[in-house]
Formats: sequence, structure tokens, C-alpha cells
Amino acid sequence: MNKTIRRTSVFVLLLVLALLGRATWVQAYEGKALADDKNNRRKTIAQYAQPLGNIVVAGAPVTGSKKTEGTDLEYRRTYTDGELYAAVTGYSSQAYGATQLEGIYSDVLDGTDDRLKNPLDALTRKQQQPGTVVTTIDPDVQKAAYRALGDTKGAAVAVDPATGRVLAMVSTPSYDPSKISGTSDGDDWKALTTDEDKPLVNRALRQPLPPGSTFKLVVAAAALEDGLYGSVDTATKSPDPYTLPNTRTVLKNENASAPCENATIRTALRYSCNNVFAKMAADLGQDKVKAMAEKFGFNDAELDVPVRAYASVYPSGMDKAQTALTGIGQFDVTATPLQMAMVSAAIANDGLLAAPHMVSEVVDSDGDPLATFKDGDSERIVSSSTAEQLRSAMRTVVEEGTGTNAAVGGAEVGGKTGTAQHGENNSKTPYAWFTSYAKGPSGKQVAVAVMIEDSGAARSEVSGNGLAAPVAQKMMAAALK
Repeated sequence: MNKTIRRTSVFVLLLVLALLGRATWVQAYEGKALADDKNNRRKTIAQYAQPLGNIVVAGAPVTGSKKTEGTDLEYRRTYTDGELYAAVTGYSSQAYGATQLEGIYSDVLDGTDDRLKNPLDALTRKQQQPGTVVTTIDPDVQKAAYRALGDTKGAAVAVDPATGRVLAMVSTPSYDPSKISGTSDGDDWKALTTDEDKPLVNRALRQPLPPGSTFKLVVAAAALEDGLYGSVDTATKSPDPYTLPNTRTVLKNENASAPCENATIRTALRYSCNNVFAKMAADLGQDKVKAMAEKFGFNDAELDVPVRAYASVYPSGMDKAQTALTGIGQFDVTATPLQMAMVSAAIANDGLLAAPHMVSEVVDSDGDPLATFKDGDSERIVSSSTAEQLRSAMRTVVEEGTGTNAAVGGAEVGGKTGTAQHGENNSKTPYAWFTSYAKGPSGKQVAVAVMIEDSGAARSEVSGNGLAAPVAQKMMAAALK
């Protein structure tokens, strides 16, 4: 063989080896990345090639799948009572992706999760039967919240204090995920995304707003734990009217005739005395109030239930007047309904906060668990004594104070109302809040938070007791059945 042929042969051999090496690299190392690429049409085709797995509430699926026509995506997602459960399920759309539980567990629900496969299937990338997501939602509590919220713009959350199980999560106005699950739903998508009421926003988890006087529970907890006051029945040092520190701004109480001067914590919660809790926050200082707020879950940017909630915020870097305003849930304090339900849950559970979660387990097609979520994984927030005193004061709010609309016959109920200012110089309609707990004679218990962002009522008619407490009452009654 002459030199030219030999060199040509070697060069061709190197080319063949390079091609084989590249093919091996793509198959062995880049294959999964290419398969998972969002622009890979085959991934979407595979995702909808079979009926999707279901999201289950109380043993019954609230999702389904429907055979399609005229498209290479064989099945599309359907929903039972879609508007009722939208804040739980989210949506799974062939055109717009997936959110909430649909998004988090998309691989389980479409059968592509590696945990569903045996070693041979994992090697061949064979698609398996999809799995199922089992939620903690109680349909009776969910329906009670949804019906009670009605046409208002708002949200509600119910939690089992002992286990952390989320029993209800509702955001209104809601939407039907079935209407945007296909590839030809552009008009419905545009209507939802341009709606000024933002129905796609889960207000229960992802719209922190000023919590108003419901935050007074956190300040009271800080004062009792710090020893600033010995009990909820100890007189405080609270002038009425109260002038914010280093300012000429006088902080008024909603009820000018309420006995708020030097009022005890019990009386101050009963009448929602602004002067008491603003002075209390200023006396404690922002660091101590912040520390207590963070124990309850504020400033946690990684709160997953398993859907990630936006952080509820207690601010830093304030002067003393601003710190005083945080004592009544104003200035830059914000909270989600989930966060305020967590506050009541910890108080109801003897000072222990059980990690909130709305999925109990994820199973494969045979019902074998892929993942389970423990109940009662708790952390102590306040002492048992502080929790008991706060429950006692919260009961006074419902029995004799500003939260009478939350009473449930035959049950122990404690709560706290809130009306949060909104807009420059309080020019817009306030937000109405209510957070509470209830314990029934059978031992059942529940913690609830309700936020009414806009009910359409006149500003003078907005109150936590008038708008939010009746919603909480219906949820608590349903939970205690």
C-alpha cells in the first residue's frame, strides 16, 4: 500500500471514530437533556400520548383526560369542579405549560418520572403508566370556603393545627383550568391573563398583603415570651391617644369609646386597640418583633406546601415610629392567608407549628408510594403557657369582641379580626382579614385565615368581622362536622 492510500485510510478511520464518538456522547450523555428540552416537540407528544395521572381529593380524582382529534397530542387534561379546586391543582395546558401541583408533579402525572421505571425501562426510556398525587384537602371545607367567598376578590386557607394538613385552599375569582388545557384556547387564555382581577393568581399563597390587626397576635406573643407583660390580663402602659415616637402623628383607634388606655392584652385584642400594640411593638423593638414573626414563618422565602408560597414579610431597618406601625400590621408588613393560618395553628396547637402541606403522598399506578409527607413535623414557636393565654384572649374576641360572627355552636372558637389600610393616605378600600381556630367536642380542630381583598362593599362597610369572619365560620363548621 502506497503512502497516499495509507494516509487516506487513516484519515477516514479517524473520521469514522469521531462520528462514533459523537454519536455515543449524544446518546449516553446528551440524550436526556435533548429529550427534556422544552423546544423538543417529541417531549410534548410523549407527555400527552396517554391519559394523565390524577390529582385526588378525599379518594376521588378531581382531574381526568379526554381524547383529542386533529392533533398529534392524543389527550388533553380535564377537571372536575375546576373552579373549586384551581388553587390546588393549577392547570396543565398543552400550550401554556403547567402550574401548582400539575407543574410540580408533571413527570409523575405523565409517566416520565424515573421512579416509575424499572432499570430496563430507565435504560430504554420506555414511558410507564402515570402516578397519582393524593392531597390533604377536605372537600367539605373547600366547598364551604369557595361558596362563602362567592363573588368577592379574596382567599381562604384552612389547616389542621396538629398535623399541618391543608384542608382547604381557595382563591377568588377562580377559573376553570379545562378551558385552557388544549392548543386552541388562545381566546380564553387572553381573557384570563388580561383580566384586572387576576384570576390566575393564587391569592392564598402568592399575594402577600398588609395583614392589619391580625398581626397583633404575633406582637402579643412576642410581649408574653419576652416578659414585657406577665399575662394577657396584666395592664399595659399604653396612653390613648398614642403619638408615634419622635413624630406628631397621633394613632387613633377605630372605636373611640373603647377602653384602650393601658388596656390588658385581652381587652386590647377584644377591641383591637391600635395604641396598645403600636406602643408594645415600639417598646419591644423591631428585632424582637421580627424574631417572633420569623418563628411563625415570616421572611421565609422557601416555604413549600409543596407549591412554593411567596414570603410574608416583616421588614428591617425601621425607625421607632415605623416599628410601632408594624405592631398593627401596617407599614411594610405583608402576609399571605397561609401565613396567618399558620399563626393561629401554632397558637391552637399549644405553641407548636406543624409544617403545612397539602399532599399526603405520591403513588405509582399500583398504589405503591413514591413519596410520603409526614404529619405533625412540628417546631415550638411559643411556650405552652403563652399559647394557652393567647387562645383565651382570642376566645374573648369571638365571644365578646370584634369577632362574634365567627362563633360555631358547641365549639371552642378563638379569633382575631383585621382591617388593613390600602392606598396612599388610606384612600382605597381596606382589606378585611380574619384568622381563627376552632376545637369541636369530638376533638377535631382547625385553624383558618380569610382575606377579602375587595368585596365591592363601600369603604365604611368593610370590616374583618363583617366580611371575613362569616367565611371563616362556615369553614370551621364544615371542618368540625
